[in-house]
Amino acid sequence: MNAGTPDVPVAIIGAGPNGLAACAHLGAASIEHRVFGDPMQFWRDQMPAGMLLRSALRASHIADPRRKLTLHDWAAAEGTTLSSPVTREEFVDYGSWFAEHAAPSVDRRLVRSLQRARPGFRLTLEDGDQIDAQSVVVAAGIAPFPRIPPGFEDLPASSVSHSSAHSDLRRFAGRRVAVIGTGQSALESAALLHEAGARVQLIGRAPAIWWLGGPPAPASEPAPASEPPAASRRLRPRWSSAPTDVGGPLSSWLVASPDVFRRLPRRVQPPLAYRCIRPAGAHWLRDRMADVPMSLERTVTGVTSNGALTLTLSDGAQREVDHLVLATGFAVDVRKYGFLRPELADSIALIDGYPVLGPGLESSIPGLHFLGSPAAYSFGPVMRFVTGTWYAAPALAARLRGRRQPLLRWSF
Repeated sequence: MNAGTPDVPVAIIGAGPNGLAACAHLGAASIEHRVFGDPMQFWRDQMPAGMLLRSALRASHIADPRRKLTLHDWAAAEGTTLSSPVTREEFVDYGSWFAEHAAPSVDRRLVRSLQRARPGFRLTLEDGDQIDAQSVVVAAGIAPFPRIPPGFEDLPASSVSHSSAHSDLRRFAGRRVAVIGTGQSALESAALLHEAGARVQLIGRAPAIWWLGGPPAPASEPAPASEPPAASRRLRPRWSSAPTDVGGPLSSWLVASPDVFRRLPRRVQPPLAYRCIRPAGAHWLRDRMADVPMSLERTVTGVTSNGALTLTLSDGAQREVDHLVLATGFAVDVRKYGFLRPELADSIALIDGYPVLGPGLESSIPGLHFLGSPAAYSFGPVMRFVTGTWYAAPALAARLRGRRQPLLRWSF
């Protein structure tokens, strides 16, 4: 650390898909940088074994400027055949291979503190070392943001947990488990629990399960009772969706360019984003959920713990379980990043916990950028997915080089 002179022009906090894509693009632009973090840690340690990627293969490549580090390239290099859908294990191995090529000098130490320091920022690492950087890219993921509904916060972790707390659901074999939610995480957690031998049930407030993709149902086959007729129609789009795999035939194109989304009237953005990421499950989960009991259009209104958990539902019914899994998504609030010093976090312009970002995903503090889900308020729902790296990384590189952003850049 040199007083008044940054040790590095750009520091990247986080080595997941967004951090690695940023490395690839900054390297190609000859922008000196350092990345801190354990590559693919969240995917490896907080996603369940046996999980499959909901996004199609075409939307699961991490962005690199030369398009030479795709899942296909990894599979060819490893002499393996990709699964369809791609497995969590394959994606973690792919991300680690990507890191070897795009970020070979990744610093695996964690950043414990980030604060302002002239002329930029100061990072304090877990071993006490300090690094000064002119710009900082926060690509630290969603691990600090699990959404815990009111009424569940004070229950012991041994009885209630968020779905992101488990890398292996087989430990629940033989136990009674309730899963709260009707999105991909809830449905896949329930399927994996059932297949692991748990006695699982699903509870959700939605009136039906929405299924995504897959072949259309035969014309003579009525829509199942758990699925609204509109869901069947959604399986037969008249034209192709955008390669991002986020949204339907029309909405996907509106959000596939974050520049377009950012310029839409604010009143239009939230309903459009919700339409693209509403709770839904991939079609390949449908058969796997056939034997899992579901209590839909119900919520848990009370929980009592006496060894086991007794759940009281909104219709007055009760369920007794050994464990409750909250597959309730994530609520972004960048103030929950433990490394952000309070005086820095409090000076960022936020809306509902999301940083307000401009060109190059730069926050209201010059030189401080946010990638991934924290960018979703400003740049739309694709920022929540791996496909978002195809917009974020080149936009970041252009900003750091002082280049003008193009009027339109697709996120694929």
